[in-house]
Amino acid sequence: MTLSSKTLLEGNRSDLYEIRTHGDGPKGELPLDEKMLLNSPSGDLFGMTQNAGMGWDPNDLLRDQVLILSTMGGIRAEDGHPIALGYHTGHWEVGLLMQEAAKVLDENKCLPFAAYVSDPCDGRSQGTTAMMDSLAYRNDAAVVMKRLIRSLPTRKGVVGVATCDKGLPAAMMALASQHRLPCIIIPGGVTLPPTVGEDAGKVQTIGARFAHGEIDLHEAAEAGCRACGSAGGGCQFLGTAATSQVVAEAMGLSLPHTALAPSGQPVWTDAATRSAQALVQMIADGTTMQDILTEDAIHNAMVVHAAFGGSTNLLLHIPAVAFEAGIRRPDVEDWNRINRATPRIVDVLPNGPIGHPTVRVFLAGGVPEVMLHLRELGLLKLDARTPAGLSLNEVLDWWKASERRERFRDLLKEKDGIDPDDVILPPSRAKEKGLTSTVTFPVGNIAPEGSVIKSTAIDPSVVDEDGVYRKVGPAKVFTSEKEAIKAVKGIGDREVQAGDVLVLMCRGPLGSGMEETYQITSALKFLPWGKEVAVVTDARFSGVSTGACIGHVGPEALANGPIAKLQDGDLIEIEIDCLKLTGTINFVGTPENRVTSEKGAEILEARERRNDLTADPDLSAETRLWALLQQISGGTWGGCVYDTSKIENQLKSAL
Repeated sequence: MTLSSKTLLEGNRSDLYEIRTHGDGPKGELPLDEKMLLNSPSGDLFGMTQNAGMGWDPNDLLRDQVLILSTMGGIRAEDGHPIALGYHTGHWEVGLLMQEAAKVLDENKCLPFAAYVSDPCDGRSQGTTAMMDSLAYRNDAAVVMKRLIRSLPTRKGVVGVATCDKGLPAAMMALASQHRLPCIIIPGGVTLPPTVGEDAGKVQTIGARFAHGEIDLHEAAEAGCRACGSAGGGCQFLGTAATSQVVAEAMGLSLPHTALAPSGQPVWTDAATRSAQALVQMIADGTTMQDILTEDAIHNAMVVHAAFGGSTNLLLHIPAVAFEAGIRRPDVEDWNRINRATPRIVDVLPNGPIGHPTVRVFLAGGVPEVMLHLRELGLLKLDARTPAGLSLNEVLDWWKASERRERFRDLLKEKDGIDPDDVILPPSRAKEKGLTSTVTFPVGNIAPEGSVIKSTAIDPSVVDEDGVYRKVGPAKVFTSEKEAIKAVKGIGDREVQAGDVLVLMCRGPLGSGMEETYQITSALKFLPWGKEVAVVTDARFSGVSTGACIGHVGPEALANGPIAKLQDGDLIEIEIDCLKLTGTINFVGTPENRVTSEKGAEILEARERRNDLTADPDLSAETRLWALLQQISGGTWGGCVYDTSKIENQLKSAL
């Protein structure tokens, strides 16, 4: 429809000129006394005026104020249909959780406030310039959330409501920084898998599979349409969103058995009810974040992360939460130690061997059920406090004998015909089924500072009988993800083939904001020859990435890392012990002149850097600034945070 210029400029509503120029204002009086008028900041008094102006009963304005801080996105009608879309299902329904929490706070004589800091979708960002803002956005959102908390100076507590890859870690960081404030997180839950169709992880590979003739146009279109079995919640696999929910609960930021609840259902809104009640109790008891977020809490989160086989992105987020909490950040040795000691006991997408959707993990008992097994193994710090007002040990005693546990596990058998002990396995059964621990940290002359691989995700058919993945192959080097995915799809003259080692550089923080490269790694998972290709990159991976994919290579190419000197045809040797969780990644010469890793290090040292190394031309100034600040503050292994003291010292030394 084309409108006239006159209509666009003047409008055409019949009531356009029905304007009031004054109003009576709210009835009643503010509950002031002389002491408040003499001693309170003018902002506190004006805040009461604003609260009354928004329609709250003036008689109730002296209640304890609680901020509900959410990542809500989109505009959703009351019947659920979209008026304006959000970026993803993860934040589409969380406004319902906010409403439930607000009602409970009101019933408990608190004064609820609400604010929003929405978040992007990493799936929507894959392969686009938006991915260069993804990780940096986590810091931006955390900063804004902290500013919003401080901007309500009379708040007595904070409820965070978040679900997905960047919004939930940002909320965890923001709440962790509130050392003397009671806080709690309501996880936004998960979406359901389709009754018939592909999950939201596999469906992201329809382009690559179509390019290789694995599916036709109709199959791609149908799978892409129906992947989300419900309108809200994070993806159905244990990617960064689901892992973040698990970790938030494990470290005591959320109530027990609230992570991974199916979005939009009564059990999901009940979590909001009980979380708001718990916060009211925390305010009454004086329980604050510094009571909850201790080194024991971080330890427990890392152990649970290992037992679930969680996303490697949490290697960035857990240290960031610890930093905000004012406690020691875990380092590579801590991750190594915990992953070697902790068995993986959860069979969930994308790890397998079966790969159950996350809703089944919730029904099988979720985080408390996993922690029961970990307690028996002596791996947990049981004195850690929870927002339920109990120690972790007391919570696990309750869970073991609870009706809730029994009923949900029975529901899994009844609804899906699945034995809950095949989803969350007793350690002995997990060992029998070949589940191995999750994360390995290879080092070598390509990655002297270390790297990360989700070793559980390597296709078992390319792992030797002794549990070791061994590969020697020629490098195919790319400095652009766009060119790399074209080569994977077989487009152009540099086709990636079985046996290759795909090296992708200049995609670390300084190059591209440390983008995720899921479109590459997922394509290789679902192509029949993909298991014969390894990936080495200074970028990071989505929590659902699979295969022999080595990321976080440090130093990154643009920080003068040895990876910056690799050339096409260089021979790369990779060895990953999936049982002992040790690994190496080395340049070992060329097919014509193979050398030892020690000699390879000497050759790399003497080589000139490639002449095509550059930051992505689409890298924004804001993300470049983030990259520089986080590098000073400890880099990716330090959680990509802003350490103001280190930054200040660096600036002073440069003046």
